[in-house]
Amino acid sequence: QVQLVESGGGLVQAGGSLRLSCAASGRTFSSLGWFRQAPGKEREFVAVISWSGSSTFYADSVKGRFTISRDNAKNTLYLQMNSLKPEDTAIYYCAGRSGAPRVGPHDYDYWGQGTQVTVSS
Repeated sequence: QVQLVESGGGLVQAGGSLRLSCAASGRTFSSLGWFRQAPGKEREFVAVISWSGSSTFYADSVKGRFTISRDNAKNTLYLQMNSLKPEDTAIYYCAGRSGAPRVGPHDYDYWGQGTQVTVSS
């Protein structure tokens, strides 16, 4: 059974940091990504990474503040989030796909259940 399980979300003050993790089981993924969805909004791309980690892409809104990484030996994806802002508040999802990284949520076949990130002002 393929599973993606996120952890590390929580409540943090603006300017603070959080590190999200996503443990994959049941298979490995060529590309992994983080997406988020705020109340009343569409799910949006945050960051994606290739198998080797040599290719990463970030949404403009998080560039310079967030860092995506992966540990293939542990089959785990990470998202280091620094300088958090209230507008980063959302449910964060990890997703996996075969093939090259893509930024569209519809390009991903497997999803975790999400972890809530709340940034207070």
